[in-house]
Amino acid sequence: MTKIKNTTGASTTKPKEKYKVKNWPAYNRSLANRGRITLWLSDDVIVSWYHQGERQPGGKVKYSDACIICLLSIKSLFRLGFRQTEGFGRSLISLMGLDLLMPSYTQINRRQGKLKVSIRAQDKQKIEEGSRQKIHIVVDSTGLKVYGEGEWKTRMHGVSKRRTWLKLHLAVNEQTNDLEAVELTTNAIDDAEMAEPLVKQIENPICKFGGDGAYDKVKVYDYLEQEEIIPIIPPREGAIIWTDEMGEDLDHPRNRAILEIEKVGSKEWKKQSGYHRRSKAEVAMFRFKTIFGPKTYARKFENQKTEVRIKCACINKFNQIGMPISVRVA
Repeated sequence: MTKIKNTTGASTTKPKEKYKVKNWPAYNRSLANRGRITLWLSDDVIVSWYHQGERQPGGKVKYSDACIICLLSIKSLFRLGFRQTEGFGRSLISLMGLDLLMPSYTQINRRQGKLKVSIRAQDKQKIEEGSRQKIHIVVDSTGLKVYGEGEWKTRMHGVSKRRTWLKLHLAVNEQTNDLEAVELTTNAIDDAEMAEPLVKQIENPICKFGGDGAYDKVKVYDYLEQEEIIPIIPPREGAIIWTDEMGEDLDHPRNRAILEIEKVGSKEWKKQSGYHRRSKAEVAMFRFKTIFGPKTYARKFENQKTEVRIKCACINKFNQIGMPISVRVA
C-alpha cells in the first residue's frame, strides 16, 4: 500500500497495482534453458573454435574470438576465476566428446581486452534494410565497484581517498527490453556526455530518447535535434524558458515541456509524454546487478569494458529465449 496526500493534506492509502504473468509455462522453460551449457557452447562456436582469418605478421593466434567470448561468457555467468574457467572448459570438452584443445587461462586473459564484442543476439530475426521500425530508447547509468578494497576493510578503517568506481551507461529498447548500447566510463564522466556515443552504437532508427534530468543539457538537445529524435527529458527544478538573441521564446522541446508542466503538473506530464517508460532502464540495471553482481572482476580498464559488454550480450540472449508477459490485475 502507498500513502498519498489528498487536497486537504490528510493521508490516504492507494492500493498497490498488481500484475500477473500470463505465460508462466513458457517463461519457466526459458528460465530453465538459461542453464543449458549448449546455449553458450553451441554448434556455431564449436565449428569456429579455431582462428580461421588472416594472421598478423608474427602473430600466433590459435583460437577464434568466438571461442574466447564463449569462455568469458561462461566465466561471467558462473562467476569463475580464469583458472577455474580453463578447468570448467576442459571438463565440458571431455564430457561432450569433442576433439578440441582448450586455451589456457593466460591466453583467455590476454585476449580479453582486445575483443570486439557485439551485444546484439546473433540469431535474432533479421530485419531488412529499409523496413526497420523506429525504436524508443531509454538511457540511464549506474555505478559498478572495481577490483580493490573490500567491504570489510571499508567498515573497519573507513573509505580510502583512492577508492573509486566505474559508471555503466545503458540504452534500452523500452518495447523489447533489449540492451541496444552500452558504455563503461570512469565516474568523472557526465551522463549527458554519453548520450551521443550511446545513440551512435544503435543500428535501428530511433524515434524517442528518454532520460532523467541529468540529460537536460544543451548538447544533448542539439544532438537529438540533429538526428531528428524526440527528447523526453524532464527539465530540472527551477528551469527557465530558453530564448534567442532577441529575447524571444524559442520553439524548443524543453520550453514546451516547461509550459506543459506548469499547465498540468509534473506527474501528468510524465504520463502524457511517456517518461515513465524510462523505468525500463532502471529494470535493466537491476537485472544486470542481480545476475552478475555489482562489481567488475577484471583489473585493466579495457578488460573491464569487454567484461561488461559480454554480460550485456548474455542479458540480450536471455531476452531472446523468453520473457514474462505481465498484465495488470483489475
